[in-house]
Amino acid sequence: MQETNFHFEIIVGDDCSNDGALDILKTFSDKYADKIKLISTEKNSGTHSNLVNCLKFCTGKYIALCEGDDYWTDPIKLQKQVDFLENNPDYVICCHYTRVINEGGETLYVHPKPMPLEHTYFDLLAGKQEETKTATVVYRNTPGIHQLFTTSWFRNCYAGDKIFKLFATYYTGGKIFVIPQVMSCYRNHSGGIWSMINTQIRMERMISDFNLIINHFTYPALQKKKLLVLYIRRYLLFELRHKQVRKAFNTVKFLLNY
Repeated sequence: MQETNFHFEIIVGDDCSNDGALDILKTFSDKYADKIKLISTEKNSGTHSNLVNCLKFCTGKYIALCEGDDYWTDPIKLQKQVDFLENNPDYVICCHYTRVINEGGETLYVHPKPMPLEHTYFDLLAGKQEETKTATVVYRNTPGIHQLFTTSWFRNCYAGDKIFKLFATYYTGGKIFVIPQVMSCYRNHSGGIWSMINTQIRMERMISDFNLIINHFTYPALQKKKLLVLYIRRYLLFELRHKQVRKAFNTVKFLLNY
């Protein structure tokens, strides 16, 4: 549905799906060979590997992301985001508001009064990433950003999109801008790899990602204090309740070590 004044390519990664999707994708890629490039795997490689594999084939000045269970709703979404990035070199990523729906398409959440937002590296480090879901992301295909995927620890993270946004702002010094318009849908469903998992498991994964972040990104002493406060407010009580005292002690000790 996208209407643009620039050429775009569609890179589709089929990670060994077993629901007939590959046959449908082949039909479209054959019909629109000049626009659609189908990347398929012989065995399931997982979410992170599938994303990294697809990005290797992206040649555009900008890259937009859209995962399989989400979709875009505005035909000039890409045009609006590219126009913004073209005119605002201080920003590395452009996002927008999104509607959260269930399996039946019913709205679970949408912001009643969207307003422009911006997030810096330090905002993201402190856990602030409002209205930047994966399907809203358009970013500059800047040399060096994808170095994240060659690190030994990236594949150990769970919220790869969060880590990527953090790395992109950290590496470039650029900011994220959020256009105050709803232009996509994020679907909560029983097969979701994040939104519908057990609450305890989700919290454990969030804490795991938090520890990856504090160990692999750099920040000044003042920010370290803020991260300690964030950990105490969000995660400390959970780890103590679940008898993960040693893990909690190590995290606090690390953040107290200036």
